[in-house]
Amino acid sequence: MVATSTLRVLLVEDDDGDAFLFEELLRDADLDVSVVRERTVAAAAALLPDDVACVVLDLGLPDADGLAALHRLRAAAPGVPMLVLTGLSDSARGLEAVAAGAQDYLVKGRVDGELLARSIRYAIERQRAEVVQGQLRAANLTAEENARLERGLLPRPLVADGQIAVDTGYRPGRERALLGGDFYDVVEAADGTLHAVIGDVCGHDPDAAALGVCLRIAWRTLVLGGRASDELLGTLEEVLVHERLADEVFATACMVSVAPDRRSAIVRVAGHPLPVLIAGGDATELPGPLTRPPLGIGAGAGSWPEVPVALPAGWQLLLYTDGLIEGRVDGGTERLGADRLVDLVRERAGAEPGSVLIDRLIATAERLNGGDLADDIAVLVLAAP
Repeated sequence: MVATSTLRVLLVEDDDGDAFLFEELLRDADLDVSVVRERTVAAAAALLPDDVACVVLDLGLPDADGLAALHRLRAAAPGVPMLVLTGLSDSARGLEAVAAGAQDYLVKGRVDGELLARSIRYAIERQRAEVVQGQLRAANLTAEENARLERGLLPRPLVADGQIAVDTGYRPGRERALLGGDFYDVVEAADGTLHAVIGDVCGHDPDAAALGVCLRIAWRTLVLGGRASDELLGTLEEVLVHERLADEVFATACMVSVAPDRRSAIVRVAGHPLPVLIAGGDATELPGPLTRPPLGIGAGAGSWPEVPVALPAGWQLLLYTDGLIEGRVDGGTERLGADRLVDLVRERAGAEPGSVLIDRLIATAERLNGGDLADDIAVLVLAAP
């Protein structure tokens, strides 16, 4: 690609005759350049980068000979492309210079204006391509490492009961992320009680994601450690208060504890959307306590009363975060909301497995919103015969 503006080329050459020839060749070439000449590596290094588009370097200079000159200038301006000039008998040294980071080498006496101009253009474009490729490689490596980390942090349900089906869906609102501030987990306790939690840390940045992971792991540890279910949310609030980076950070959560016989459950809600019960071809929002403050506002352990719920045969429980219902509807100002979500679930209540239900709900919410949903989304479906 031919540059459309004047290129500033730094010529590092101590021989007046060779410098004169270099400038004459460029005058005959179709390249708009401004040549600045220095006689020593020290003077050239002091000038760089100073908007220099390309350095043309003689490998035989008074204060540095051979690759030493190249190394010094690359250290002074690693992002500036460099061409080296060699004598007729020094082509091997030119190859060594390319291996050491020069874009190309030119042999004095065998260069015309067109070749010189083309070499400068190519050196500049190759350097740009190398920078872009380096940035892309770094971005890919970072993305791969983040993906491995985030996939490892998403939970694997600990359920021994083979009749319980667990399906999950997760869509972070943060661009190019796999994990957001939403979290979920399912753990079957030693007495057969099936505990499930879903939560949402305020915010969409990596700090919210880290805190969400912290809360999930803390909740799982408490359940596996045998902590009473009525103490879990209170202890989780203590963890949040100690781990958050700012006093205004809070989280919502919904916890369901299904009895070992799978015919009843206890629901506890901390500022979170209520679960949806699917059974008998119908879908209804479960009842919730009158007061349900979020975690992190100092409400205290007794602030999340339990609500008992009867579970009929063949039930499914849908737990979700508010990112699923906060999208707009048909380009208007109205949000999807919990009631309309229940209607969507009711359309095919019990007629599809949890994974299909989750995909359908997310796809429908995105379609009604006219595009991707901005907030994190976590969806969890439990099912029992």
